[in-house]
Amino acid sequence: MYKNQYISAIIAAAGMSNRMGSKINKQFISINDKPILAHAIEKFERCKYVDEIIVVAKEDEIEYCRKEIVRRYNFNKVTKIVRGGKERQDSVYNGILALDERCDIVLSHDGARPFVKMENIVDGIKSASEHGACVVGVPVKDTIKVVGNHNNIDKTPNRDLLWAAQTPQCFKKHIIMEGYRRAIEDGFVGTDDGAIVERLGLDVKMVMGSYENIKITTPEDLIIAESLVKDRDTIFSRREFAFQGR
Repeated sequence: MYKNQYISAIIAAAGMSNRMGSKINKQFISINDKPILAHAIEKFERCKYVDEIIVVAKEDEIEYCRKEIVRRYNFNKVTKIVRGGKERQDSVYNGILALDERCDIVLSHDGARPFVKMENIVDGIKSASEHGACVVGVPVKDTIKVVGNHNNIDKTPNRDLLWAAQTPQCFKKHIIMEGYRRAIEDGFVGTDDGAIVERLGLDVKMVMGSYENIKITTPEDLIIAESLVKDRDTIFSRREFAFQGR
C-alpha cells in the first residue's frame, strides 16, 4: 500500500520565464499575495502521504527561494533546494539525485502549476503504487491539427484519443531512475517525465486531473489565475456562511 511507502516530491522551479516577459522568475510572481511557487509547494506540504519535498531552482535563486519561500511559509517538508540544469529534464534529474535513500515513489511537479488539487496528488500516488508510472492530465477540448511545411495541415488526430499532460507525474523510484539513465545514455531529451519512461516500453497510466491545473507561462495565464483565486474565495465564503448559518 502507498500509505506505507516513502514518497518524495520534486518541484521544478528553474525555468527561464522567457514568455512571461517579467523581470523576475514567474514562480516568484504573487497570486493573491502569495508567490506561485509557494502555492504549488503548499499542496504537497499539506498532503499527508508526502514525506519530503525537493525544490529545484536556478543557482542564483537558491538563497532567495530558501528565505522568501521555504522559511517564510514554514515548509517543513522541504529538505533540499538543489541547482537546476539547462533543460527541465536536467533539473528534474538533479532532484532525483538528491532523493532520500528511503524513497519509494517520486512525484515530479511544475512549480508554475499552483492550482493542482489534493485529490489529483493522491490519485497519482495511488496509481504509481499500483501500476508503477502515471501522468495526471485532462482530455483536450479543442480539435488538434498536425501542421507540416508551409503551414499545411497534415492530419487531424482523433480528439477522443488526445489528452493534455499535466503534473504531478508519478513513478516508482527505480522506474524513473532507469528512464533517466537510458535517456542520458541515448542522448534523448523529452518534454516531460512520462515520455522518458515510455521509452522503456512500460505502460504509463493517465490519471484524470483538473482543468484548473494550469501552467502559468504567459501574462494571459496570470489573468486566468487571478480569476480562479477569486472564484475559489467566493466558493469558500459561501460555504463558511452556510456552515455558520446551521
